[in-house]
Amino acid sequence: MSKKDKNKTGIVYSTNPDFEYEAAQDNEIEALLPAKQNLRVYLDTKQRQGKAVTIIENFIGKDEDMEALSKNLKTTCGTGGSVKDGLIII
Repeated sequence: MSKKDKNKTGIVYSTNPDFEYEAAQDNEIEALLPAKQNLRVYLDTKQRQGKAVTIIENFIGKDEDMEALSKNLKTTCGTGGSVKDGLIII
């Protein structure tokens, strides 16, 4: 694991003795309430050798929340799946 601070970007070196580095701020979107989410659910067989998968898209929120939703859906359906490129694939 790297010990580097992942939030530091842009400044490599400064000759100013009074310089203080300001870390980049994360602008993550808060998750909407479940009633306000406008999720699109559809069945897809493209590029999967004819096997049907359910795809859920348009989730608005943090990646951790999307992972939690994916885990809950996979447990409820009793199947596997993944989260890729903002899509939940079951």
